[in-house]
Formats: sequence, C-alpha cells, structure tokens
Amino acid sequence: MKGFKQRVLSRSKSTHDSASNSSSSATQNHSNKSVGSEKQLGGAAGSARSKKDSSLSSKDSGSKISQQSQSKQQSSQNGSVTPPKHSPASPQVSSTTQQSSPPLPTAFHGSPTNTSNPSVFTLVVNGLSTVNHIPPPGATETMPGDLTAPRQHAGQRSPTFDRLKGNVLVDELATPAKRHHSSRFEISAKRELEKLPAFHEVSVNKRQELFLEKIEQCNVMFDFNDPSSDIKSKEVKRLALHELLDFVSTSRITYTEQMYASVVVMFARNLFRPIPPSVNPVGDIYDPDEDEPVFEVAWPHMQVVYEFFLKFIESPDFQHTVAKAYIDYHFVQQLLDLFDTEDPRERDFLKTTLHRIYGKFLSLRSFIRKCMNNVFFQFIYETHRFNGISELLEILGSIINGFALPLKEEHKIFLQRVLIPLHKANSLSLYHPQLAYCIVQFIEKDPSLTEEVVLGLLKYWPKVNSPKEVMFLNEIEDVFEVLEPSEFLKIEVPLFQQLAKCVSSQHFQVAERALYFWSNEYFVSLMSENVETILPIMFPALYRNMRGHWNMTIHTMVCNAMKHFMELNSKLYNECAALYQETEEHAEEREAHRLQLWRQVEECAIQNSQHTAIVQ
Repeated sequence: MKGFKQRVLSRSKSTHDSASNSSSSATQNHSNKSVGSEKQLGGAAGSARSKKDSSLSSKDSGSKISQQSQSKQQSSQNGSVTPPKHSPASPQVSSTTQQSSPPLPTAFHGSPTNTSNPSVFTLVVNGLSTVNHIPPPGATETMPGDLTAPRQHAGQRSPTFDRLKGNVLVDELATPAKRHHSSRFEISAKRELEKLPAFHEVSVNKRQELFLEKIEQCNVMFDFNDPSSDIKSKEVKRLALHELLDFVSTSRITYTEQMYASVVVMFARNLFRPIPPSVNPVGDIYDPDEDEPVFEVAWPHMQVVYEFFLKFIESPDFQHTVAKAYIDYHFVQQLLDLFDTEDPRERDFLKTTLHRIYGKFLSLRSFIRKCMNNVFFQFIYETHRFNGISELLEILGSIINGFALPLKEEHKIFLQRVLIPLHKANSLSLYHPQLAYCIVQFIEKDPSLTEEVVLGLLKYWPKVNSPKEVMFLNEIEDVFEVLEPSEFLKIEVPLFQQLAKCVSSQHFQVAERALYFWSNEYFVSLMSENVETILPIMFPALYRNMRGHWNMTIHTMVCNAMKHFMELNSKLYNECAALYQETEEHAEEREAHRLQLWRQVEECAIQNSQHTAIVQ
C-alpha cells in the first residue's frame, strides 16, 4: 500500500510538470537563486516538515500540498506572488519559542564589536543564509483562494486528459518515486583552493593565523551531487579539516575570540541547511526497518566538521564564557532542527554535540529543555513524525539522571505532559527503549510518581496492536525493578486487571509475555504478600486458559501459575474455584436477563420516536 501511494504521488507530480512546463520555465532561474523562495514555493513535501508550518494539523497536509503547487503555478503566470495571510484560528506554535527568547548576541550575526578581525567575520556570516536570514512569520502561508483549482475554459481539455493516452501513465506507475538523496547547500561562487602549509611547518606564533586561514578554506561549499566537479578543491578542504581536527586534539593553544567566532560560523555554514523532505509527507511515517534512509552525499566533509567541533568544545583550552556569545539560543534552535534528518550517522553526532553543549553552558540548559519540549509537543499533538525522537530521549535520560532531589515541579510536569503521552504514538517502537529508560529514571528519583506512571500507561494501553502491547508489558516489568512495596498497594488492582486481560489474549506473544511475570522473583514476592487481592482478579483468566489453550506453551505456563497460587493459599484458591463455578452456572441466566434489558431499551426508544412524530 505504501508503494502505491508513492507511485500515485509520482504520477501527480509528473502531471503537474507536464501541465505547467511552459509557465515554469520563466521562474526556473529565479528559484535556483534563492533558497528562501525554494522553501516557500518549491516543495510540497518540505512545507509539511517545516517548523514554520507546525501550527497546521497533519490532516490538512494533503490540501496544503495542492495549495502550494497551485500558488506556484498562478504566481508564475501572473508574474507576482500572492501575499501570505495569517489565520487567526491557528496559533503559531513553533514561533512562540523564538518570540519569547532573549535577544540574540549580536556577535553571532556579524557585528564587528566583539571580533578582532571584523571584516573577515562579517563577510563569512553574511554569506551564511541559514543563520542570518529568518523568513517573517507566515511567509509560507497562502491565501484561501489559492486552495481552489484553476477552472478550464469552455471546450478546453485538462492536461491530464492528454497524458492518459499511450503508455506514459503505465510507465510512471511502474517507476516508484525516488527519495531525496541530499540536502540543499548554498554553493560558494569562488571554489578554487590552494593547499596551505601544515601546522608543524610554521612557527608557533603563526599558528593562530594559519588556523583562521584553514577555517576560511573550510567555509567554501561545493556541489557534492556532482562527483566530477572541483575534485582538487574538495580534497584541499578535506585535508584542511583533518589538519584542524589533529591540531585541536594534540596541541595546546590559547584561543582568541576571533577563533571562537570563526569556528562557530564554519560549523553553521557547513551543517545548518534545509533538511531533505520526505518523498511521502502525508503518508506512512519513515520506517527504518523497511525504508532506506537518506544518506548525505556530503557526509565525508560533514563528519569531520562534527568531529572537529566536538574536539574543539572538549579541549582543555576551551572557555565557555567567551564562546557563549556565539553558541546562543539561535544556534541551539538550528541544531535541534537538524535532528529531523534521516541519516542516522548525523543524528548520532548531533546527540553528542547537544549533550556537550548542555554540559558546558549552564545558562543554556533551561532553554535546551524547553526547545526539546516543543519538539515533543509538536510530535505528539500535531505532526506525529520526527526522526530524532530516540536521540533526544537518550539525551534526556542522562539529564534526568542528574536531576537534584527533590524534583522540581517543572520536571514532574514534563513527565506528565510529555513522556507519558509519548506512548500513544504509532511509531513507539522507534524510541521505546529510550522512553522506558527515562520513565524508570523518574521513578527511581521519586518513588511517589509510580502511581501516576502506571495509571498513565494503563490509560494509553493499546487495544488492537499486539506488538505495542508487548512493549508496554516490557516497560511494566522495568518499573517493577524499582517499585517500592508501599507504592505497589496503590496500583495492584488496576494493574492486575490489565494483566488478566493480557493472559486471556488470543495472541500468544501477549499472553506469553504477561505470564513471564511469574518468573520475576520480586514480582512473585510482592504478589505473594497481597494474594488475597490479586488471586480473585487473576483466577477467571487463568482458569479458562488452563482448561484448554490453543498454544501448548501458554497452557503449560498457565498451569504453573495456578499451581503457584494453590501453594500460596489453598483455601482462597478453593473459594475462588467455587465462586467461578457458581458464576458459570448462572451465565445463561445473566445473558438472558441482559438481552431482556436491551429489548426494553429498544421498546422505549421506539415509543419515544412515535411520540415525537405525533407531537410534530
């Protein structure tokens, strides 16, 4: 089904290209010059993942795709772009963080006040469009009238009608849509580089100057989609990156303020860019088990940039008091946006980089947590798609582990509104181990949160998703590892009611995973101390399966559980057996009584409808 959706999207895209071939040629060169216009009009898939459009619901994504394609076609025909219109009914979620943030340090945006070489730094920053250029709010929105398809004149056939003739449609349906293979980088105009001398070839007093020159070479961007272009200059840049990495790893040097500014700008220029959009933005979410990830073709350079920046931050000569003027709120926001990439190699480096920044810059910790909360809120309540959830939860696991006691109210609200609702997402399997670790860390910090956690899990317990139900059972067992006996009394009744349903499940994996609880010594000890409450709840489910289950493994495990209850309290076991037999004997009478009550309800409903018709 997923492949069919992609083929249909490919067919509709080709149809639009054929219909607007003559009108789009005039705007082709203009769209190649401006990255901002490409984000605004160029890709329907990119707009669905844009942070500026996070206020729109996911079910409106289909209409937004057709809206942007029609807006682009009309603007190319009329020679003007329709001004955006803000919708008062939809709040701008992603823009609230940016508006409420303190003003950005001016040094990061090219101010010459804090740099010893202002001309070089200002030139480099002004060339970095992804950092310096921020589109106005609502820039990617369109007018409501753009949602309607253009009308055909009398006697004029639709371009789609002509394309149905021949084998064109068959060929397109046979070819699946291709995934985007790389991000869009702003290619530098001057790309000819000459190799500079190595650091050991110059004197010590000239190494700072050589450091800045090599950083300047690394600011040059190439077109990696064309392997045959600028081969020599690409190799010069690669060698410069490796030399910088070796220099900061092995040498001790006092970093100047200009060096801090140059490193941050080089990192931003090489890595801060629009993430390649998904080929199916309104369909199934990216599944790493079935879909091939989008690997960046520029990764040989990007990897060294990440490694160099990490070594630079971890250097004993690094001073966060100087670097905080450049690694600021805006830098953190851009870094978090990159977590949506499908390349797992980059997400792994981003995880380490953000964690190092969180540990070095105390003033940014609260802001980083708030930005991560915004990503989770958008994922849970709006888009239901974000590739870096597992990496962000892994960072949070180490952050939660360092929380001071007693826990702040802010952290408890985070558990209640973010971590527990994350269990309801369809893509839970992609990040469940990291999420379960965060949950257990909270209970370990504050055992009084056990009741809230377990009741939250029972609230979002899956009804018809057996693999997801197995994950919930695994998490419940992890909770038992840190469960206090006093907290067990608060959750035993609702928890064992759910376990009884799992034991009665016809899916053998769910029933088997629930019965594995009887192999946990701590679980058995807690159950033995409260057998008077637990056995009446579990007895009907266990007894029905003991009489005959289609799976022999489940039947054997049920018999062992019943034997354990019989050894714990044989008197209570016999009482439960007698009560169950009595209940089964009167089952037919209760069923007949239930049907009689429903007939009475139906008769009352018919009489009420007749009386209403007479009155009218």
